[in-house]
Amino acid sequence: MNIGEKIKRLRMKNSLTQEELANRCELSKGFISQLERDLTSPSIATLVDILETLGTNLRDFFNETEDEKIVFTKEDFFESEDDENKYKINWIVPNAQKNMMEPILISIEPGGKTKEDDPHEGEEFGYVVSGSVNVHIGSEKYKANEGESFYFKANYKHYLSNPGKGKAEVLWVSTPPNF
Repeated sequence: MNIGEKIKRLRMKNSLTQEELANRCELSKGFISQLERDLTSPSIATLVDILETLGTNLRDFFNETEDEKIVFTKEDFFESEDDENKYKINWIVPNAQKNMMEPILISIEPGGKTKEDDPHEGEEFGYVVSGSVNVHIGSEKYKANEGESFYFKANYKHYLSNPGKGKAEVLWVSTPPNF
């Protein structure tokens, strides 16, 4: 691990010059410069001071994590179909069930419906990309047309249906992941 390189990235992320960081930590600009080039090593106490100034701590600084993927392409998507209920789900963020929210793209054929989801902790959000859908929440039913969205707490059984004559497509985000 290049400690100096990591400190430099954190310093720049915090929009600090070497001199500003040095002044806040009561160090010299030369020491910070040498540290960032891995020409010197700080004591533990000095490193703790620098990291606190940069808004982190030893544990987080040395915790090696994988770079998380930010952009997903169609090749990353996973698709499943329910022929009986006439709908298809595209998981557009792979392994999203480990995240705080799970976005999916649902296509519902005319007369089709998604499976009924039991009440759970969390919330549901949807944006109707094309067509129209009925949003069923408990015993209530709400219509959402193309370009409209819906948002609700998932306290009741819920599902979507397509009352239209054409295919409906909905970007649906569930938190916590539930699909």
